[in-house]
Amino acid sequence: MRHGCKVNHLSRTHAHRVAMLSNMATSLIMHKRIETTVAKAKALRVYVEPIINRSKEDSTHNRRIVFSYLHSKEAVNELFREVSQKVANRPGGYTRILKTGIRHGDNSEMCIIELVDYNENMLKETTAKKAKSTRRSRAKKVEAAPVEAPVAEEAPKAE
Repeated sequence: MRHGCKVNHLSRTHAHRVAMLSNMATSLIMHKRIETTVAKAKALRVYVEPIINRSKEDSTHNRRIVFSYLHSKEAVNELFREVSQKVANRPGGYTRILKTGIRHGDNSEMCIIELVDYNENMLKETTAKKAKSTRRSRAKKVEAAPVEAPVAEEAPKAE
């Protein structure tokens, strides 16, 4: 029984789980979105959000701590140069999980986990909705003048 254990072990040993989450976090930072199972995505969100939060302040100490989690110089540089600029004003919630259905092979729930500030499609929709929406009261009824029915002309009778 779990009895308050908050970590999803994902049926893996500790070393395997940490290595998998490190690789998935590196892929998420490099590609901005990855497709995985819902359970792995929820575990990855808990793993990667503190790393992204630490990247807001660029210092040698923070770079070394992030490198100890990611083990990739390219991912650390990408995180501190580009990603941290986009998330600078955001107080948290750097990732989004979008469920995509089930996998046909084993019926697992699949999803896409992505960095929130890098989805251009959703960013465009929010700005378009704000510009377009207006609040209106009940539409006023406009009464039109009664239209006279055209009188059908009688055809001349042939004699």
